[in-house]
Amino acid sequence: MELKLINEQGQPAATMSASDALFGRDYNQALVHQVVVAYQANARSGNRAQKDREQVHHSTKKPFRQKGTGRARAGMTSSPLWRGGGRIFPNSPEENFSQKVNRKMYRAGLAAILSQLAREDRLVVIEDFSFDTPKTKLLAQKLKGMGLDSVLMVTAALEENIYLASRNLPRVLVLEVSETDPLSLIRFPKVLLTKSAVAKFEEMLG
Repeated sequence: MELKLINEQGQPAATMSASDALFGRDYNQALVHQVVVAYQANARSGNRAQKDREQVHHSTKKPFRQKGTGRARAGMTSSPLWRGGGRIFPNSPEENFSQKVNRKMYRAGLAAILSQLAREDRLVVIEDFSFDTPKTKLLAQKLKGMGLDSVLMVTAALEENIYLASRNLPRVLVLEVSETDPLSLIRFPKVLLTKSAVAKFEEMLG
């Protein structure tokens, strides 16, 4: 698999060979969907709580007499059948939304996403990308000159200056290879990889 390299002006500079297993894999939509949904579910926290009939604040007095009213018998207004009563199966903060995805499936899903990005020309590889000072204005100008207004930047290791410079850019996200997730890969219209990041991906997922 050949990937196009660009320079700092966004112009094609050369090509580099990459792993077919990582950047030339067929797109498996069902697998990618499962991996993305599982990633979102595992990031979800159980932060909602409802009350059962024991926890709601209601009087325990019988609302009306048992017979003679023509209505269905009722013991107390905290019944789930009544408006304002407790829930039958209430949600609790300890609710677990996590989904299990095997490591092999997760790696195959990431490889399918990277391969599809390469086919759609949404994957950009640059020889090196670094800054001496964490200046947001310089990073914004550099990305604009490369034609990358909304982009996910992936580096082999965390580049502190790039990370600090990107924090105030709402459409720019900087991640290292080990922190790359499937949701971020598909969310941005362009993904910028450094040459060393490609080698790190091949080492991790190849």
